[in-house]
Amino acid sequence: MPAAKRSPAATRPADVPPAVRRELDAGTRETRTLAEGLAVDFAALLRAVAPELPAAAHAQMQAAADEGITRRCTLAGGLLLAGFGPGGYGRFRAHASDTVRGWAAFLLTATPGLTLAARLEAVRPLADDPHFGVREWAWLALRPAIAKEPEAAIRLLQPWTAEASANLRRFASEATRPRGVWCTHLTVLKERPELGLPLLEPLRADPARYVQDSVGNWLNDAAKSRPDFVRSLCARWRKESPGPATDYIRRRALRNVT
Repeated sequence: MPAAKRSPAATRPADVPPAVRRELDAGTRETRTLAEGLAVDFAALLRAVAPELPAAAHAQMQAAADEGITRRCTLAGGLLLAGFGPGGYGRFRAHASDTVRGWAAFLLTATPGLTLAARLEAVRPLADDPHFGVREWAWLALRPAIAKEPEAAIRLLQPWTAEASANLRRFASEATRPRGVWCTHLTVLKERPELGLPLLEPLRADPARYVQDSVGNWLNDAAKSRPDFVRSLCARWRKESPGPATDYIRRRALRNVT
């Protein structure tokens, strides 16, 4: 018999069916949309995947139910680190639940004593995860470490722009956006976006739309404080790199520049 078709994914957390919620909260199902991700009961999921944690840890997660999702992910990462140590990263980054794999990224962030190079190397499996949400948590979790050493991050991520995986190439751009979304701004890149050229130049004609969107958004961020830089760069790219990929990036970069 052919496999039964899955029902369309909900577009609002309130519309996620109870059966789907139960699987999400048990860690046996991946989310399909942001709405499903927002519908996950973090306290229930933590009890399901880490029952060994002390009652106080589970109580902390329960008490944070009304916090924003990024704060709850940060809390989950810290609780998992406290309960399982740095070795817990290997356990949870391979979990069936995309939410738990996202928590693993925050466990990595909370782990003390790691260099930025070590954090970036460790996060690669999550940066290249098949699930869109995990890839977002990967860079968001590392953003505070990148914000402390933005120029070092650019140097360390420059080789990622040549990776075969579009996910890893996109991480190099998205993780260093001057402003970004739901994250700390990188003041030095808002003021001196030219420091990002070692990442931007290799990606200016990237064949993947996923990467093109990120590069265009990177430059759109920069244009809010340095429109002169973005205009000049896009004019040069128009001459040096004609083609549909670069044209698309330029349009995204200049979409709010008057």
